[in-house]
Amino acid sequence: MRSDLVRILDGNIFVVSYGSGDIESSPAVPCGFFSFDTRFLSKWVLTVDGERLHALATDDLKYFAVRFFLVPGEPTHYLDAKVSVLRERSVAGSFQERLTVLNHSDEPADFTVRLEADSDFIPVLGVAQPPNPAGRTYRSVEVGCLRLGYERERFRRETAIITSQPARIDEHGLTYQIRVEPHGSWSTTLHVRGSVLRPDGADVRDRIRPPRRQRSEPQLQRDLDQWLDRAPKLTCDWPALTSIYRRSLVDLAALRYSPLTLPDQAMPAAGLPWAATIIGRDSILTSFQSLHIAPELAAATLRMLGVDQGSVLDDFRDEEPGKILREFRYGERAAFEERPQSPYFGSADATPLYVVLLDEYERWTGDVGLVREFEDEARAALRWIDEYGDLLGDGYVRYQRRNERTGLENQCWKESWDSISYRDGTLPGLPRATCELQGYAYDAKRRGARLAREFWGDPVYADRLEREAAELKQRFNRDFWVADGEYYALALDADGRQVDALSSNIGHLLWSGIVDESRAGKIAEHLLGPRLFSGWGVRTLAAGEGRYNPLGYHVGTVWPADNSFIAWGLRRYGYGREAARIAEGIIDAGDFFDGRLPEAFGGYDRELTRHPVQYPTASSPYAGSTGAAFLLLRTVLGLKPYGEDLVVDPELSERFGRVELLDIPGRWGRLDAIGNVHTDARRA
Repeated sequence: MRSDLVRILDGNIFVVSYGSGDIESSPAVPCGFFSFDTRFLSKWVLTVDGERLHALATDDLKYFAVRFFLVPGEPTHYLDAKVSVLRERSVAGSFQERLTVLNHSDEPADFTVRLEADSDFIPVLGVAQPPNPAGRTYRSVEVGCLRLGYERERFRRETAIITSQPARIDEHGLTYQIRVEPHGSWSTTLHVRGSVLRPDGADVRDRIRPPRRQRSEPQLQRDLDQWLDRAPKLTCDWPALTSIYRRSLVDLAALRYSPLTLPDQAMPAAGLPWAATIIGRDSILTSFQSLHIAPELAAATLRMLGVDQGSVLDDFRDEEPGKILREFRYGERAAFEERPQSPYFGSADATPLYVVLLDEYERWTGDVGLVREFEDEARAALRWIDEYGDLLGDGYVRYQRRNERTGLENQCWKESWDSISYRDGTLPGLPRATCELQGYAYDAKRRGARLAREFWGDPVYADRLEREAAELKQRFNRDFWVADGEYYALALDADGRQVDALSSNIGHLLWSGIVDESRAGKIAEHLLGPRLFSGWGVRTLAAGEGRYNPLGYHVGTVWPADNSFIAWGLRRYGYGREAARIAEGIIDAGDFFDGRLPEAFGGYDRELTRHPVQYPTASSPYAGSTGAAFLLLRTVLGLKPYGEDLVVDPELSERFGRVELLDIPGRWGRLDAIGNVHTDARRA
């Protein structure tokens, strides 16, 4: 997303505007006030005496609030400005804006203040396409209120704009004729509520009343203060790491999302603007990355995804018994089944990763109750691996969409159409078995065995899972190993042939544990070699491959989330120095992005560009990148739960200096981790 846009958010409620605070929609720019996958404002333009306003400064230190300091006219007028405007904006369950006009002259002044307002009510994923509404829009003017609405059969959405000061309201906005005394001011507050209406006109959210969605701005501030107070405290000799850690804590707080299904739970939404909703894979991985920071997010994620686990065969939604959902959306296209996200299950990796998260959550927290509560869901997920994931009966998890019209073709984490290819760039047929899916399945079986043996009282099942995992590992290391390149293939095609492109996916194999020890060193060489490692991080696809593009979404960019798991995998196999090098590159890059790691950035060589190149449509903030900072910190400090203790085994490069992470939550209560370049392993 463009860096000159200003965004504020609270879960899946967010506002994206230009630097002046104005909102003007276009296919290229995702501006608007969004809530529950719908744009409730597509136009929000402020003028004073017919002139647009320009920003002198913007204060966006809070994730849910921003202030714009503005003057009318062009920059040449700034020195002689007799009037200035303050726009104070927040989201706290709805959108609120306070306008203040300041008269800097010695004489009273009359002004015409105008706010143009409109809404197209299109789904967030439709902002890049010209609107073609199937329903009807309506507008109504009431005393002190402008209503903009959209209805299509039983589907109704409405925007109510309420002003605290008298205004002349028409169907296109609000006009204030005001007089401001010398060196005086005038203010009004505009409250904009986006409503999801039932056929009887009642707002769905009023019936459910999610606690997090009914809070005021002061309550949001108290909640943020408490969140930051509970989080582990980081001190470090490297200011960039400290800055990124702080920014990531605030962004993770901002991305907490309470779905209507479980309104008292808060799980990570995937990112703004395209994925401010439940995305199963992203919620799981972000919860995993953040276990030593905020373990309650993992509990909420496990509950939500367990409640909505697949139970039937549904081709339209790619649903299968035991499968964990890919995403859930509330927009018009999902409501009328023009798109399948209500919910959609087109993801082959979220299901084994659900079991992985459940086990890791227990290791950190000791919450046996949740492990037992979701035993049936975990068993169903493990059954899915063998019964529905193994499409060809050869023991490998594959994917092929059931929904041929609107389903996703690639259902691994690299979902773009061209992400899975041979060396020469040609695309394999379906079904496809990507390498990391096998690693996740192996890890899920191993972890499921531990849960069955220790908590479910089923040693026979545990033995079976361990045996199946061992067989999968042996088979995988035989079939996926590319002998002439000494790395693992990106995938197997429908005929069992190797899809032999060199990719970052091989790093995921390390954190799953499926890699033979004898081959781990060669994988580490590839990951830190010049074809994959840009100097900032590991590219999604190696330079020189047929589809390599340094600005290709999954075919050459660098993803901080991807790199955090790669670094963790390297550390698991004893390559701490290499893991620290990746961590150092990603943190260096984050420093160029003002401490906020984007979803992805260009894969250009560091020596060529001297700074990381922004990927133009990257989500920001993005949950996986927010969590990346936490997992990289865990990696370089070597944090690992060991029974009721926390092991600290730091391996840091000189750049980090001394690192202290204090009050780490877990089954041990609160413990500290301290490391520097020469610290030995110990238990906290």
